[in-house]
Amino acid sequence: MSATQTPDTPTLLVKIFGKDRPGITAGLFDTLAAFSVDVVDIEQVVTRGRIVLCALVTEPPSGLEGDLRATVHSWADSMKMQAEIISGLGDNRPRGMGRSHVTVLGHPLTAESTASIAARITKTGGNIDRIFRLAKYPVTAVEFAVSGAETEALRTALVTEAAALGVDIAVVASGLHRRAQRLVVMDVDSTLIQDEVIELFAAHAGCEAEVAEVTAAAMRGEMDFEESLHARVALLKGLDASVVNKVREEVRLTPGARTLIRTLKRLGFQVGVVSGGFTQITDDLKERLGLDFAQANTLEIADGKLTGRVTGEIVDRAGKARLLRRFAAEAGVPLVQTVAIGDGANDLDMLNAAGLGVAFNAKPVVREAAHTAVNFPFLDTVLYLLGVTREEVEAADMHLDDH
Repeated sequence: MSATQTPDTPTLLVKIFGKDRPGITAGLFDTLAAFSVDVVDIEQVVTRGRIVLCALVTEPPSGLEGDLRATVHSWADSMKMQAEIISGLGDNRPRGMGRSHVTVLGHPLTAESTASIAARITKTGGNIDRIFRLAKYPVTAVEFAVSGAETEALRTALVTEAAALGVDIAVVASGLHRRAQRLVVMDVDSTLIQDEVIELFAAHAGCEAEVAEVTAAAMRGEMDFEESLHARVALLKGLDASVVNKVREEVRLTPGARTLIRTLKRLGFQVGVVSGGFTQITDDLKERLGLDFAQANTLEIADGKLTGRVTGEIVDRAGKARLLRRFAAEAGVPLVQTVAIGDGANDLDMLNAAGLGVAFNAKPVVREAAHTAVNFPFLDTVLYLLGVTREEVEAADMHLDDH
């Protein structure tokens, strides 16, 4: 509210709605300009070719309100639009403390699920200030701007609702830091790529069943990650080093992976990967995808053969979180402005350490512990959690094609 306005200043809410066409906004304000009013607020929405334009303006000088109303209605009629003018006092009521962005991903997004989400927001004390569609494919993504509820309480309430409704819901605090997240670090196996790299190597060594057995034992908690890593890599002993190139060719990127990374890079983000897999694969991915950081375990090779051992620093659950912090320090990005993406329990420390931890097609224990979860098989849907629209992604791609 400007210095010349108070909560008791008379104002008019002018609402225009009808078929959209060029010139409506300019025409309305040209009409209002004749009455020396000040603009307090504007909101405009276009849905399926229908426009709703709201202008909150100060009351015109004494004796002119009737003329203003008549003129606006006459102009609207000439445009084959409808007009509504409501008298009131002051600006919009102040929004409540505690502001969040609630992003909902659905395929499809049903009226029933939308009603349940809105009701749950209300029950937590929140008010929906604005709703905006981010994408219509490959999923429907909409964003609710919510005030009046604490972000953590809202997140807790909506995570349960999401699982029951079959949609994905992300809740992040509003503020400048949301747009300022400048480092994204993701897991590799079953996140950036569709495969488990150790299994690809095992297929060439003819020991798939043995590797799977060790993996299952680790999943049951019978051995920790480092122990299981050494046990599985030992099964690869004697494999010809030429198999590395074959495995590189077999790796399948997750749908949307290239779009995610390309868009993040254009937005000025730095992007890295951490993996319990092997540098022989992640170094190749780093080069192919233009990543800024990559760290994994390294298969030892001697005399053209895999020795069945790994060398260097072991990248395990704690190691992934440690590397996230290291990458953030090297990138000059505060930890609160980082995003981590992963699917397994091995990623939990990293997901919890990041400013935003995203469980991607993850196991239930990971979904429950992460800040948010995405259960659609498209990695670029993570962009919607950052407030990036599908139109922005496509516009950036078109701009690239033009060059």
